[in-house]
Amino acid sequence: MQLDIFADSRDVMLRNDVLDALLESNASAARLAWRKLHDDYPDDETLAALDGLIGELGEDAAPPFADHQAMDACCRRLNAEIEPAARRLFGEAKAHAWLAPCWRARARRAAALPFCADASDHHAVALWLRAGDWTAARNAVEHIEAWRRIPAPLAWMAEVRYRADGLEVAWALLTELAWLSPRRFADLLTRLNDASLDALRRRFDAQFDGAGGLADLAWFPAWLLIEKPCLAPSLRTAQPSRHTSPERATRLLLQILDLERRGSQPELVERRKALRSLHDGLYAAYMKTR
Repeated sequence: MQLDIFADSRDVMLRNDVLDALLESNASAARLAWRKLHDDYPDDETLAALDGLIGELGEDAAPPFADHQAMDACCRRLNAEIEPAARRLFGEAKAHAWLAPCWRARARRAAALPFCADASDHHAVALWLRAGDWTAARNAVEHIEAWRRIPAPLAWMAEVRYRADGLEVAWALLTELAWLSPRRFADLLTRLNDASLDALRRRFDAQFDGAGGLADLAWFPAWLLIEKPCLAPSLRTAQPSRHTSPERATRLLLQILDLERRGSQPELVERRKALRSLHDGLYAAYMKTR
C-alpha cells in the first residue's frame, strides 16, 4: 500500500503554519493555525508550548508591573517556560531573535520600578540586557543614583560597555567591579563567555597565591598588570572605590610600571616595599617577571 505522504505530514504542515505566524508576530493567524492543529491533532505534543508562545504576542499591550514581585513572576515564566519552548520549536538562532521583543516588552513594563537593593536583579536594566538593547540598558543604569558604587548596576554597566564597545573599553569598569564585588565579577565573566577573559581567569586561578575563594578575584586587576602590563592605560581610568588592599595594590602597580619606565630607582624601591606589605604572593609574582 502506497503511503499518503501529504496525509502523513499534515501535522507537520499545521505546526509550521503556527510557527510561521509566530515568527511574523501575527497573533490572530497563529491562533487560527493553532486551532486547526488542535482540532485535527488534539494529542500533538507541541500544542501547550505553542499556546504559550502565542500568548507572548500580547505582552506589548500589558500594563506596567505593579511591583518587583510581579516583574519577577512574569520573568520567571519567560525564563522557565517560554524561552525553552522557543528554543525547542524555533531552533537557537530564530529563538534568540524571537525572544528579544519579549524581553523588551517586559523591560518597558518595568521601566517605572525603582532600583531596590533588596531586589537588585529585578530592574529594567537586566531585561534590556536580555533584549540586547545596549543603549536602553545604559540609559537605565545612568538613572540609578550612585550606580558606580553599587555592585548590580556596576556589573550591568560593565556588561553594556563590553557588549557595545568591546573589552578594551570595559576594562576600567571590570576593574572596579572586581574590587567592589568579586562574586558579581565572577558571574559577569561567566555571562560574557569571552575566550580571552576565560583564559586569564584560568591562569589567575592557577597562579595566584590567595585563599582559594571568590574573594581572591578582587586581586585580579593587580595580577593582570603583572601578566599584561600593556593594559595599564585601560586600568588606570578606573575610578576610586573603597580603597581596599586589592585596589591599593593595583594603583601601586600602576605607579611601579611608570617608575620602571622612568628609571626612578629610590621611589621604585619604596613602592615595591609597599606592594610587598599588601600581599606577599602578589609581590612574588611581580618579582618573577623582573
